Amino acid sequence: MTDGRGDGDRRRPLKVGIQLPEVEREVRWPELADIARAIEDSGFDSIWVGDHLLYRDADGTRGPWEAWSLMAGIAAITDRVEIGPLVASTSFHAPAMLAKKAATVDEISGGRFILGLGAGWNRTEYDGFGFPYDNRVSRFAEAFTIIRTLLSEGAIDFDGDYYTVRDCELLPSPARRIPLMVGSEGPRMLSLSLPHVEMWNGWHAWYGNDLEGAQSLLTRLDGACRENGRDPTTLTKTIAVLVGAPGGTGRRHGSSDRASSEPFVGSPALIADHLRGLAVLGVDHVQLVVDPITTASVEWLGAVVADLDN
Repeated sequence: MTDGRGDGDRRRPLKVGIQLPEVEREVRWPELADIARAIEDSGFDSIWVGDHLLYRDADGTRGPWEAWSLMAGIAAITDRVEIGPLVASTSFHAPAMLAKKAATVDEISGGRFILGLGAGWNRTEYDGFGFPYDNRVSRFAEAFTIIRTLLSEGAIDFDGDYYTVRDCELLPSPARRIPLMVGSEGPRMLSLSLPHVEMWNGWHAWYGNDLEGAQSLLTRLDGACRENGRDPTTLTKTIAVLVGAPGGTGRRHGSSDRASSEPFVGSPALIADHLRGLAVLGVDHVQLVVDPITTASVEWLGAVVADLDN
């Protein structure tokens, strides 16, 4: 951070980021780069990229660009914002290679990377790209052990049911400890990850995209922290918020079960008030999922950041 935004001295009650377009429409790199620059120029704290490969439903078949290449490109053309996947499926990567990718993107960004991780859910992309769909949480458990050990200790020798790495070393070493974030509400996933991660993320459909649902979700999260020996106050809590901007017509999602919440619609002042309500509940960082996600929408939402800064 070059201007102090997002550090302990900021006046804003929480950090605010934006998720880049995924499959709402086909977006080429020049426009993605313009949106990323607009996010930074408008005062937002972070940029997020969905790590998916293929969607197929009643609306047809579509797919996003590969997330890690995008994040490396975004890291190279921005200076201040944090960058991360929302969230990376450990199923799509050999775990040691995922740690290698994370260390590389963090290096390109100058230490602005957040490694969001999950077990994956969308069977279409598993079958289409040849990844095993069975035992995803058990596979995550082994992958997570390899990833976090390499990033924290630099080396691991591991022999599991799904993954084996022999005398693996992560070189060059990351310049700092890369923060880990888990995206899950599943009890087993939380038990595996909460003792080790710095951050947690909840998707908007999990809590109905409203304050009452967010309070319930966060209460359950705090309970899971205590059950797993974690002080809830030591966990950075992030939540995706679906918002409507001028020109929105209904955001096209990857799957119907991820599109079950209605967008929060209103003026920038009303959106800012809604985000303040999440901060009161204990949310530290929000990722805005925007309909439509365009440069114009980002610039319009810049007024939300300005309102929160006042």
